[in-house]
Amino acid sequence: MDNKINAAFICVHNSCRSQIAEALGRVLASDVFESYSAGTEIKSEINKDAVRLMKKLYNIDIEKTQYSKLLTDIPPVDIVITMGCNVNCPYLPCKYRQDWGLEDPTGKSDEEFEKIIKQIENNIIELKRDILGGKIDARCE
Repeated sequence: MDNKINAAFICVHNSCRSQIAEALGRVLASDVFESYSAGTEIKSEINKDAVRLMKKLYNIDIEKTQYSKLLTDIPPVDIVITMGCNVNCPYLPCKYRQDWGLEDPTGKSDEEFEKIIKQIENNIIELKRDILGGKIDARCE
C-alpha cells in the first residue's frame, strides 16, 4: 500500500494499553497501517509491567522505541481505536472509530495482564484483516 492508513490507539494516559497496541501494530500490521498512540494526559513513563511483559512475550522493548504522547503530538489519523477508558475516552477526528473496551490491567496479575496483551494482539490482527478485506472503509460511523 502506497498510501498507508494512519491508526491511533487512544487512552487517557497513554501509558499501557495504547502503548502495547502501538507496538504490536508496528510489528504485526506495518504493511497496512502506521501505528500511533496518544492520550489527553501523559505519564512520565510507560507502565513497567507492560514494558516487562512486552519484552518477555514479543522481545519488544517499548521503553526504547516509544514514549507517552498527547493527542496533539501525533499526525492526523484515519482510524481511532479507543481502548475502553471507563470514563469519557479522548476525542480525535477520524474517518473510522472503534472502541475495544479493554479493561486496564494496571496492578493486576501477570496472567490477567497477558490476557489483555493477547486480546490487543488479536484485535490488531483483526483490524488489519478488516482493512485488507474492505470491511473498514475509513468512513465516519
